[in-house]
Amino acid sequence: MPFINIKTNTPVSQEKETQLKSAMGKAITTIPGKSETWLMVGIEPEYKLYFQGTNAPAAMVEVSVYGHPSASAFNSLTAEISTCLSDILSIDPSRIFVKYYETDIWGWNGSNL
Repeated sequence: MPFINIKTNTPVSQEKETQLKSAMGKAITTIPGKSETWLMVGIEPEYKLYFQGTNAPAAMVEVSVYGHPSASAFNSLTAEISTCLSDILSIDPSRIFVKYYETDIWGWNGSNL
């Protein structure tokens, strides 16, 4: 039940949005037991985002997951997300933050898992 929300101050065309969605679907598999089948992706382009005092291309990515993956799985996912945003949106990895949220309770289809 992962959710990846990407906030970026760069424009995102429909083509790049599709590429990002697909890339996140592939990236989430770095966490054992997670797949695109249950992944939800949010993309917020042209978000007012400043880092180090400038609005140069940057991204804040929030990843919510059901359960408690290992630190190494999170490290792998951070690397994949950074590569995807660099390749697709030309954002330097040094201007990408990734924040993780773990939960034991996740609601879906009218009840909790």
